[in-house]
Amino acid sequence: MSAVVWSENASPDLSFTDVSDGREVGLVPVGAVEQHGPHLPVGADTIIATAMCERASELTGAPVLPAITLGVSFGHGTELPGTLSLTPALLAGIVEQYVHWAALSGLRRLLFVNGHMGNTAALNTATDRIRLERRDVRVGAVDWWTCDDQVLTAMMADAADAHANCAETSVLLAMRPDLVHLDRMRDADDEDRTAGLVFRYTATELSRNGVTGKPSLATAELGEQLWKLAAEGIAARVRSGRTEEPPLP
Repeated sequence: MSAVVWSENASPDLSFTDVSDGREVGLVPVGAVEQHGPHLPVGADTIIATAMCERASELTGAPVLPAITLGVSFGHGTELPGTLSLTPALLAGIVEQYVHWAALSGLRRLLFVNGHMGNTAALNTATDRIRLERRDVRVGAVDWWTCDDQVLTAMMADAADAHANCAETSVLLAMRPDLVHLDRMRDADDEDRTAGLVFRYTATELSRNGVTGKPSLATAELGEQLWKLAAEGIAARVRSGRTEEPPLP
C-alpha cells in the first residue's frame, strides 16, 4: 500500500475517532539539521527518519505526521557551517503540542521516530511528562537504528559514537543517492575518539571533519538492507501499539 502522509490528505480524511476508536498509531519523524561531514546533507537525520516512517506506513497504513525537522544539535558546535539547533526544552514543548493537536483529530497514540542521537534524552523526558499529565493518550519514542538488532550492530560497527559513518551513509545512498557526494566519501573517514572520555565535547573537538566512522565503506545495497529491516521494526511497533495497554491497570 502507499504511505499515508498526513500533509497530503484533506481534512475529512484525517479524523481517526470513528475508524480506529483512538487506537491508530501515528508516526512522527524527528530529525535534525546539522553538519554531516563533507559528503552528506545537513538534513540527513530528518530525511532518514521520514523515509523510515513512510516505509513503515506502507506496511501498516499508519499515518505519517509532518517531521520535526530541527533537533538538539548544539553538540556539533559552531565551527562547521550548516547546523541549526533547538534547546531540549523547546523540542520537548513541540512534542507536547504534536500530541495535543493530533488527539483533537482522534489520533491518541503517537510514536516519535528519532533520527538523531542528540534528541533521545529530550524525547524520553517529553513522553514521560506527557504520560504523567495525560492518561488519555499513548506516546513513545524510538531511535530508528534500535528497531532491529542487525541494524544496531551495523550502525555501531565502525564507531560507537557513529555520525555520517558507513551505515548512515549507506542508508542515504539507498534513499537519496543524489544528495551524497561520492567524490568526498573516500577521504571522509575519521576515527571514534570518544572511548574512555569522562566529559562531553563538541563535534570538532572529537572529529577533524565532522565524521565519526568510515563512510568510504558505504554501499547502497547495505543501506537498502538496513532501511528495510529498520522499517519492519517500526511497523512491528505500530502493530503492537494499536492494542497495547499499561502492564498494570
